[in-house]
Amino acid sequence: MYDIAIIGAGPAGLNASIYAARYGLRSVVIGAVTGGLAGTTHEIGNWLGIEKITGFELSQNMITHAKSYNTPIVERTVRNIRKLDNGFVLEIDGTEPIEAKTLLLATGTSHRHLNLPNEEKFIGKGISYCATCDGFFYRNKVVAVVGGNDSAATAAVYLGEIAQKVYLIYRNDQLRAEQIWQDTIAKNPKIEVVYNTVVDDVFGEEKVSSIKISDKLGNSRDLSIDGVFVEIGSEPNSGLFGELDVESDEQGFVKIKSDGQTTAEGIWAAGDLTDGSNKFRQIVTAASEGAIAAASISKYLKQKSVA
Repeated sequence: MYDIAIIGAGPAGLNASIYAARYGLRSVVIGAVTGGLAGTTHEIGNWLGIEKITGFELSQNMITHAKSYNTPIVERTVRNIRKLDNGFVLEIDGTEPIEAKTLLLATGTSHRHLNLPNEEKFIGKGISYCATCDGFFYRNKVVAVVGGNDSAATAAVYLGEIAQKVYLIYRNDQLRAEQIWQDTIAKNPKIEVVYNTVVDDVFGEEKVSSIKISDKLGNSRDLSIDGVFVEIGSEPNSGLFGELDVESDEQGFVKIKSDGQTTAEGIWAAGDLTDGSNKFRQIVTAASEGAIAAASISKYLKQKSVA
């Protein structure tokens, strides 16, 4: 039986595994996508000590670092979790169940969809949720990025380097992205920001060829484009935890105390999945929440062994 089963292999889970190892705890990391969503980011410029790095490279560095402590990383999906008298048992795709004394939930988030009538039809055929993954296929083409956050801005910047034209479509009158990204966008004549506008639907035959957009005054028009990159935020991957008595907020983010504890005995949470760090969901806050949770679990297990 492991001391900790860490569900999720992004920055929160991987950093927790490093700290757990340094505290002398036996942990296992289970996650189908090692590196998490951070690995899909085009450029990261706010990780302390590194001026500029791709999300993929930073994620690979994190994975290598975690593996250096000989912590097993199981690249599988957890299908079910059952409570035991002395811990938990995790049922996992394609391998034997895993037992652990405590759980750390670090499953992060998934990209939010636009919920357009034709959206599902064109996923992978012109609609993408990862500019870093799919931008290469739109070299010298016309694309649209939907959203106004950092992810949308960095996607627009990246695509502005390779595409013929980039429309950055945002529903409000000012982007929410960091000023440095807004300044970069303003300097690129290939990027046109379309404010106070939403996408109503996407059209095409075998692949996307146009979108319909409308502004707050009700005026609508069609744009001829080759691809749409959706960057409108994310939703917590919390569906697995419904039977664990873990309390969540109205949006589904797991509620945690300052040390990462949830409302359920023996269960902690860290990273973008939680309502912690003032909901400032960044790689650095995910990593720090993972470290804090590991320290808290170490203290908890020591107290239990003495009791």
